[in-house]
Amino acid sequence: MLPAARFPYIDSDPAHPGSSLMPYVPLLLAHGQRTMALTGLLDSGATVNVLPYHVGIQLGLDWVEHTTPVQLTGNLAQAPARAVVLHGTINPFAPVRLAFAWTQLSNVPILLGQVNFFLEFDVCFLRTQAIVELRPKQA
Repeated sequence: MLPAARFPYIDSDPAHPGSSLMPYVPLLLAHGQRTMALTGLLDSGATVNVLPYHVGIQLGLDWVEHTTPVQLTGNLAQAPARAVVLHGTINPFAPVRLAFAWTQLSNVPILLGQVNFFLEFDVCFLRTQAIVELRPKQA
């Protein structure tokens, strides 16, 4: 079994240090020849991974070419979304295929949800320590 990678929670509101710690993790997303270093919010309550529109555009995605609709839920239920598959890397682990609901909204974070981030990684939230541990699924 590979050892877990540990990541500190990130302060999402620097104006109030320590009051808004969130489990953001660094990741590389790739599509074709384009790769971006980003952060994604681990959201165990999210049904699917969500990709903001502007990130998809920067990765070279074309909204017209991706025609499979995805119905988002909760606060994003009214936002149109399309299915896309990207390669995601969380160092030090090997890349995995990550399915995203690519939404036309840009004012949302990258969400890493049940389908399929939590199917690819075991996640342990250590909130009192402000740490999250990740380990790839075992084959």
